[in-house]
Amino acid sequence: MDTFTNYFEPENAHAAVSVLRAAGYRVQVARAAVADTEPSRPLCCGRTYLAAGLVDEAKAEARRVVAALLPCVERGAAIVGLEPSCLLSLRDEFLVMGLGEAAQRLSENAFLIEEFLAREHRAGRLALPLTALPQTRALLHAHCHQKAFDAVTATTTVLGLVPGLSVEPVESSCCGMAGSFGYDAAHYDVSVKMAELALLPAVRAAAPDTLIVADGTSCRHQIADLTRGPGGREAMHVVRVLERALERHAKQGPG
Repeated sequence: MDTFTNYFEPENAHAAVSVLRAAGYRVQVARAAVADTEPSRPLCCGRTYLAAGLVDEAKAEARRVVAALLPCVERGAAIVGLEPSCLLSLRDEFLVMGLGEAAQRLSENAFLIEEFLAREHRAGRLALPLTALPQTRALLHAHCHQKAFDAVTATTTVLGLVPGLSVEPVESSCCGMAGSFGYDAAHYDVSVKMAELALLPAVRAAAPDTLIVADGTSCRHQIADLTRGPGGREAMHVVRVLERALERHAKQGPG
Protein backbone atom coordinates (compact mmCIF):
# COMPACT_ATOMS: atom_id res chain seq x y z
CA MET A 1 0.00 0.00 0.00
CA ASP A 2 1.41 3.38 -0.94
CA THR A 3 1.76 6.24 1.54
CA PHE A 4 -0.89 8.43 -0.12
CA THR A 5 -3.50 5.69 0.04
CA ASN A 6 -2.50 4.58 3.51
CA TYR A 7 -2.81 7.96 5.16
CA PHE A 8 -5.13 10.06 2.99
CA GLU A 9 -7.45 7.83 0.96
CA PRO A 10 -7.73 4.42 2.66
CA GLU A 11 -11.13 3.97 1.00
CA ASN A 12 -9.25 3.22 -2.22
CA ALA A 13 -7.34 0.42 -0.50
CA HIS A 14 -10.56 -1.04 0.91
CA ALA A 15 -12.10 -0.91 -2.57
CA ALA A 16 -9.07 -2.67 -4.07
CA VAL A 17 -9.25 -5.48 -1.52
CA SER A 18 -12.98 -5.89 -2.17
CA VAL A 19 -12.49 -6.03 -5.94
CA LEU A 20 -9.59 -8.48 -5.83
CA ARG A 21 -11.36 -10.77 -3.37
CA ALA A 22 -14.57 -10.65 -5.41
CA ALA A 23 -12.50 -11.83 -8.37
CA GLY A 24 -11.25 -14.77 -6.33
CA TYR A 25 -7.75 -13.58 -5.42
CA ARG A 26 -6.16 -13.85 -2.02
CA VAL A 27 -4.90 -10.45 -0.86
CA GLN A 28 -2.02 -9.77 1.48
CA VAL A 29 -1.11 -6.21 2.43
CA ALA A 30 2.65 -5.72 2.17
CA ARG A 31 4.53 -5.23 5.43
CA ALA A 32 8.16 -4.54 6.21
CA ALA A 33 10.42 -7.57 6.45
CA VAL A 34 10.95 -9.04 9.90
CA ALA A 35 14.65 -8.17 9.67
CA ASP A 36 13.86 -4.54 8.86
CA THR A 37 15.39 -2.04 11.30
CA GLU A 38 11.94 -0.42 11.61
CA PRO A 39 9.54 -3.34 11.09
CA SER A 40 6.51 -1.41 12.35
CA ARG A 41 6.98 1.48 9.92
CA PRO A 42 4.93 1.18 6.69
CA LEU A 43 6.76 0.61 3.43
CA CYS A 44 7.38 3.56 1.11
CA CYS A 45 8.69 3.58 -2.45
CA GLY A 46 10.80 6.67 -1.72
CA ARG A 47 9.15 8.80 -4.42
CA THR A 48 8.73 11.79 -2.10
CA TYR A 49 12.43 11.68 -1.23
CA LEU A 50 13.33 11.61 -4.92
CA ALA A 51 11.08 14.61 -5.57
CA ALA A 52 13.15 16.53 -3.01
CA GLY A 53 16.50 15.34 -4.39
CA LEU A 54 17.19 13.07 -1.40
CA VAL A 55 18.53 10.13 -3.40
CA ASP A 56 20.24 8.24 -0.56
CA GLU A 57 17.08 8.34 1.54
CA ALA A 58 15.05 7.14 -1.47
CA LYS A 59 17.44 4.24 -1.98
CA ALA A 60 17.07 3.23 1.65
CA GLU A 61 13.29 3.09 1.24
CA ALA A 62 13.63 1.14 -2.01
CA ARG A 63 15.83 -1.44 -0.29
CA ARG A 64 13.14 -1.90 2.38
CA VAL A 65 10.52 -2.48 -0.33
CA VAL A 66 12.68 -5.00 -2.21
CA ALA A 67 13.51 -6.91 0.98
CA ALA A 68 9.84 -7.10 1.93
CA LEU A 69 8.37 -7.98 -1.47
CA LEU A 70 10.95 -10.24 -3.10
CA PRO A 71 9.92 -13.28 -0.98
CA CYS A 72 6.33 -12.74 -2.19
CA VAL A 73 7.50 -12.66 -5.82
CA GLU A 74 9.50 -15.84 -5.26
CA ARG A 75 6.29 -17.52 -4.07
CA GLY A 76 4.60 -16.51 -7.32
CA ALA A 77 2.61 -13.54 -6.05
CA ALA A 78 1.88 -10.48 -8.15
CA ILE A 79 2.67 -7.09 -6.60
CA VAL A 80 -0.37 -4.85 -7.14
CA GLY A 81 -0.48 -1.12 -6.43
CA LEU A 82 -2.90 1.78 -6.75
CA GLU A 83 -0.89 5.00 -7.02
CA PRO A 84 0.87 5.22 -10.43
CA SER A 85 3.85 7.30 -9.31
CA CYS A 86 4.55 4.88 -6.46
CA LEU A 87 3.96 1.50 -8.09
CA LEU A 88 5.75 2.46 -11.29
CA SER A 89 8.82 3.48 -9.29
CA LEU A 90 9.34 -0.26 -8.91
CA ARG A 91 9.56 -0.53 -12.70
CA ASP A 92 11.69 2.57 -13.24
CA GLU A 93 13.77 4.20 -10.51
CA PHE A 94 14.37 0.95 -8.62
CA LEU A 95 16.18 -0.42 -11.68
CA VAL A 96 18.78 2.37 -11.74
CA MET A 97 19.50 2.47 -8.02
CA GLY A 98 21.97 -0.38 -8.05
CA LEU A 99 19.67 -2.77 -6.21
CA GLY A 100 20.66 -5.73 -8.36
CA GLU A 101 18.74 -8.69 -9.74
CA ALA A 102 16.21 -8.53 -6.91
CA ALA A 103 14.91 -5.18 -8.17
CA GLN A 104 14.65 -6.57 -11.72
CA ARG A 105 12.59 -9.54 -10.54
CA LEU A 106 10.35 -7.28 -8.53
CA SER A 107 9.81 -4.93 -11.47
CA GLU A 108 8.68 -7.79 -13.69
CA ASN A 109 5.95 -8.71 -11.24
CA ALA A 110 4.68 -5.25 -10.24
CA PHE A 111 1.38 -4.04 -11.71
CA LEU A 112 -1.08 -1.24 -11.30
CA ILE A 113 -4.35 -2.84 -10.27
CA GLU A 114 -5.94 -2.17 -13.64
CA GLU A 115 -2.91 -3.68 -15.41
CA PHE A 116 -3.28 -6.81 -13.30
CA LEU A 117 -7.03 -7.06 -13.90
CA ALA A 118 -6.65 -6.42 -17.63
CA ARG A 119 -3.98 -9.13 -17.83
CA GLU A 120 -6.22 -11.60 -16.05
CA HIS A 121 -9.12 -10.64 -18.30
CA ARG A 122 -7.06 -11.23 -21.45
CA ALA A 123 -6.03 -14.63 -20.10
CA GLY A 124 -9.64 -15.57 -19.43
CA ARG A 125 -9.03 -15.84 -15.70
CA LEU A 126 -11.01 -12.81 -14.49
CA ALA A 127 -14.42 -13.55 -13.02
CA LEU A 128 -15.67 -10.24 -11.69
CA PRO A 129 -19.45 -9.95 -11.21
CA LEU A 130 -20.22 -6.38 -12.28
CA THR A 131 -23.64 -4.79 -12.76
CA ALA A 132 -24.37 -1.63 -14.73
CA LEU A 133 -24.21 1.68 -12.87
CA PRO A 134 -26.70 4.56 -13.09
CA GLN A 135 -23.96 6.47 -14.93
CA THR A 136 -23.29 5.46 -18.54
CA ARG A 137 -20.24 7.64 -19.26
CA ALA A 138 -16.83 7.97 -17.63
CA LEU A 139 -14.35 10.75 -18.35
CA LEU A 140 -10.83 9.42 -17.77
CA HIS A 141 -7.80 11.55 -16.96
CA ALA A 142 -4.61 9.49 -17.06
CA HIS A 143 -1.73 10.16 -14.68
CA CYS A 144 1.55 11.13 -16.39
CA HIS A 145 3.22 7.92 -15.20
CA GLN A 146 0.38 5.87 -16.69
CA LYS A 147 0.95 7.59 -20.02
CA ALA A 148 4.71 7.14 -19.84
CA PHE A 149 4.36 3.40 -19.17
CA ASP A 150 1.55 2.83 -21.68
CA ALA A 151 -0.83 1.77 -18.90
CA VAL A 152 -3.83 3.85 -20.03
CA THR A 153 -5.17 1.09 -22.27
CA ALA A 154 -5.45 -1.20 -19.25
CA THR A 155 -7.50 1.43 -17.45
CA THR A 156 -9.96 1.84 -20.31
CA THR A 157 -10.18 -1.94 -20.67
CA VAL A 158 -11.07 -2.43 -17.02
CA LEU A 159 -13.60 0.41 -16.98
CA GLY A 160 -15.11 -1.14 -20.10
CA LEU A 161 -15.90 -4.28 -18.10
CA VAL A 162 -18.70 -2.36 -16.37
CA PRO A 163 -21.80 -3.08 -18.48
CA GLY A 164 -23.08 -0.09 -20.42
CA LEU A 165 -20.25 2.25 -19.39
CA SER A 166 -18.56 4.19 -22.21
CA VAL A 167 -15.11 5.59 -21.47
CA GLU A 168 -13.78 8.84 -22.92
CA PRO A 169 -10.13 9.72 -22.21
CA VAL A 170 -9.34 13.40 -21.72
CA GLU A 171 -6.81 14.46 -24.34
CA SER A 172 -4.58 16.37 -21.95
CA SER A 173 -1.04 16.58 -20.72
CA CYS A 174 -0.21 16.87 -17.02
CA CYS A 175 -2.92 18.02 -14.61
CA GLY A 176 -0.45 20.63 -13.39
CA MET A 177 0.25 19.14 -9.99
CA ALA A 178 3.25 17.13 -11.24
CA GLY A 179 4.12 15.46 -7.98
CA SER A 180 5.24 18.13 -5.53
CA PHE A 181 5.51 20.86 -8.19
CA GLY A 182 1.98 22.17 -7.74
CA TYR A 183 2.27 22.21 -3.96
CA ASP A 184 4.89 24.96 -4.15
CA ALA A 185 3.30 28.41 -3.90
CA ALA A 186 5.81 29.73 -6.43
CA HIS A 187 4.41 27.30 -9.04
CA TYR A 188 0.71 27.80 -8.33
CA ASP A 189 -0.09 29.99 -11.33
CA VAL A 190 1.74 27.66 -13.72
CA SER A 191 0.06 24.65 -12.18
CA VAL A 192 -3.40 26.15 -12.69
CA LYS A 193 -2.60 27.14 -16.28
CA MET A 194 -1.54 23.58 -17.04
CA ALA A 195 -4.81 22.24 -15.65
CA GLU A 196 -6.80 24.80 -17.63
CA LEU A 197 -5.27 23.76 -20.97
CA ALA A 198 -7.58 20.76 -21.40
CA LEU A 199 -8.37 18.87 -18.21
CA LEU A 200 -10.50 21.37 -16.31
CA PRO A 201 -12.53 22.51 -19.36
CA ALA A 202 -13.36 18.86 -20.08
CA VAL A 203 -14.35 18.23 -16.48
CA ARG A 204 -16.54 21.33 -16.31
CA ALA A 205 -18.21 20.42 -19.62
CA ALA A 206 -19.04 16.89 -18.47
CA ALA A 207 -22.66 16.18 -17.58
CA PRO A 208 -23.42 15.94 -13.84
CA ASP A 209 -23.98 12.20 -14.14
CA THR A 210 -20.61 11.58 -15.84
CA LEU A 211 -18.07 9.74 -13.70
CA ILE A 212 -14.72 11.52 -13.45
CA VAL A 213 -11.94 8.95 -13.14
CA ALA A 214 -8.30 9.65 -12.26
CA ASP A 215 -5.92 7.17 -10.65
CA GLY A 216 -3.35 9.71 -9.45
CA THR A 217 -3.94 11.24 -6.02
CA SER A 218 -2.43 14.54 -7.18
CA CYS A 219 -4.70 14.54 -10.23
CA ARG A 220 -7.80 13.90 -8.12
CA HIS A 221 -6.92 16.69 -5.71
CA GLN A 222 -6.16 19.11 -8.52
CA ILE A 223 -9.60 18.45 -10.01
CA ALA A 224 -11.35 18.81 -6.66
CA ASP A 225 -9.46 21.92 -5.59
CA LEU A 226 -9.84 23.78 -8.87
CA THR A 227 -13.55 23.02 -9.37
CA ARG A 228 -14.71 23.92 -5.86
CA GLY A 229 -18.01 25.68 -5.46
CA PRO A 230 -21.27 25.17 -7.36
CA GLY A 231 -20.86 22.37 -9.87
CA GLY A 232 -17.60 21.19 -8.30
CA ARG A 233 -16.47 17.72 -9.29
CA GLU A 234 -14.85 14.81 -7.51
CA ALA A 235 -12.67 12.34 -9.35
CA MET A 236 -12.31 8.77 -8.22
CA HIS A 237 -9.83 5.94 -8.64
CA VAL A 238 -10.83 3.28 -11.18
CA VAL A 239 -11.08 0.71 -8.42
CA ARG A 240 -13.85 2.73 -6.74
CA VAL A 241 -15.89 2.49 -9.95
CA LEU A 242 -15.47 -1.28 -9.98
CA GLU A 243 -16.44 -1.44 -6.31
CA ARG A 244 -19.68 0.43 -7.04
CA ALA A 245 -20.51 -1.99 -9.86
CA LEU A 246 -19.86 -4.91 -7.52
CA GLU A 247 -22.09 -3.42 -4.84
CA ARG A 248 -24.93 -3.01 -7.34
CA HIS A 249 -24.47 -6.64 -8.36
CA ALA A 250 -24.72 -7.69 -4.71
CA LYS A 251 -27.89 -5.63 -4.22
CA GLN A 252 -29.64 -6.38 -7.51
CA GLY A 253 -28.19 -9.65 -8.66
CA PRO A 254 -27.03 -10.33 -12.23
CA GLY A 255 -28.89 -8.73 -15.11
